[in-house]
Amino acid sequence: MSEGTKKLLEEAKQTMSGAVAHLDKELLKLRAGKATPSMLSGVKVDYYGTPTPIENIGNISTPDPKQIVIQPWEKNMLPIIDKAILAANLGFTPKVDADVVRIILPPVTEERRKELVKRAKTEAEDGKIAIRNIRRNINDKIKKLKDDGVSEDELKQAEKELQDVTDKYVKECDAVVAEKEKEIMAI
Repeated sequence: MSEGTKKLLEEAKQTMSGAVAHLDKELLKLRAGKATPSMLSGVKVDYYGTPTPIENIGNISTPDPKQIVIQPWEKNMLPIIDKAILAANLGFTPKVDADVVRIILPPVTEERRKELVKRAKTEAEDGKIAIRNIRRNINDKIKKLKDDGVSEDELKQAEKELQDVTDKYVKECDAVVAEKEKEIMAI
């Protein structure tokens, strides 16, 4: 196999692996009954006119599985953090308590669990679409190698290997979402 096709297949593996990692990161935001600081990732707080990730303006901890506590480094940020969490529409209400913002997670209903599973599957489908788009782009690059004198047989072999890599990462997406679904539906 030529150096060009090897590089393209390696590029495909790296970018598809990145798509699976992104899916993993997105699924961490879904609440499966246990409080985690990552549930607040993506929440931006107006820090003196600059949208800043909430984890950059204070300590986020989970003293118990049903509670998240945010202790800002500046006390005047408490109402701003409260407002940012409400605006993020994460399905829970923060409460300013002395010098911390406390979030008590409500119990997850069966209906909410099904909704979370649906969202997880949507995220997985987005991941698979990204993987298929990567395959298409790499396939286009492989076809352009024909102009560089790469044989027809080698191009077919590279396309077959690319499809195998694609199938592997699509299965990985399915496995990740199946694990998350199991976690969400566990009572």
